Amino acid sequence: MSRAIPLSVPVIQGNEWKYIKECLDTGWVSSAGGFVNKFEDMMAEYTCCSHAVATTNGTSALHISLIACGIKPGDEVIVPSLTFIATANVIKYCSAEPLFMDCDKNTLCIDTDKLREFLKENTYSAENITYNKDTKRPVRAIIPVHVFGHPADMDALLEISEHYNLVIIEDATESLASEYRGKKTGSFGNAGCFSFNGNKIITCGGGGMVVTNDDALAKRIRHLTTQARSDDVEYDHNEIGYNYRLTNIQAAMGFAQMERINQIIDTKRENALVYKNSLSGIEGLEVCWEQKWGKSNFWYITLRVPEEHKKTLSEFLISKGIQVRPLWKPLHTLPMYKNSQSYKITSAIEAYNTCINLPCSVNLTNEDIRYVSENIIGYFSNL
Repeated sequence: MSRAIPLSVPVIQGNEWKYIKECLDTGWVSSAGGFVNKFEDMMAEYTCCSHAVATTNGTSALHISLIACGIKPGDEVIVPSLTFIATANVIKYCSAEPLFMDCDKNTLCIDTDKLREFLKENTYSAENITYNKDTKRPVRAIIPVHVFGHPADMDALLEISEHYNLVIIEDATESLASEYRGKKTGSFGNAGCFSFNGNKIITCGGGGMVVTNDDALAKRIRHLTTQARSDDVEYDHNEIGYNYRLTNIQAAMGFAQMERINQIIDTKRENALVYKNSLSGIEGLEVCWEQKWGKSNFWYITLRVPEEHKKTLSEFLISKGIQVRPLWKPLHTLPMYKNSQSYKITSAIEAYNTCINLPCSVNLTNEDIRYVSENIIGYFSNL
């Protein structure tokens, strides 16, 4: 008999009710309050960063980081084509231009070899600024995305950024607790951005966070997210600011969820391994797995299937009450970005054509995973 297994739902099992009630009882419900400070401090400590600034969501975290890092109209920012659209949209919010790169076949993160090739062959340097040969625009930054929780190759990206004088803003919105060579994602670049949307590793119902080790950058981000108010008493504002602060109620929920982060990650990784073992040995199927230098939080479980079966397998699983989803369409193929520059993108298209995401909620049981796996095996057995 069919059952309902959602893709990814929040699990509320800790002190969320208690802390939110405290906000309500004390009247501290808006963008100031003790839980905002506690949540920021916890995130800074967990990611081993000096500062954390809470924001309304992951998109605002990325947007404010670009502004604070000096991205201006006409600049270009390198971004993977295989990512959620917000990663590119925030570049356009700054009136800058995205420059799309391919993904690595194994990690689905930005392909650093092709990136290095592009920069070597298609840019030039003048006064320590990298310029695009075709557009003559300055290339100012890279936004690597830790796709589905797997870390990007940060050593290569740091080397590239230093050589070409590029800012790195990590899109770590999917990778809370993931590690690259033993160090938490989000802590490598000039800034790292997290999301606490309802389907993320932890959730505030919304919300985001910027972490950084740069004192001046943290101060500027905090200033910009509070409408650039320059006086604690008078309503003086010294530049265009944004209402991007997280509420105390949301921070209370995030703080409660972070108290359980290690348990959550252990469960996610255990579930991923059950999937991997259940589906091993079946020709044409592969659960995407972590590289030896990375530790994934397995935010989403990604299954590669033969291209001709992606759509029909998805439809079959949905008919059995199993919610699955395709990968994002590569952004350079979307109408609003069709005129943006892209470079030799093949793997991202292949990944879109062959990969689906499987149910991955923290409260999945082994029985749930067995049900999903048996239906996948059954589909291919009946061909």
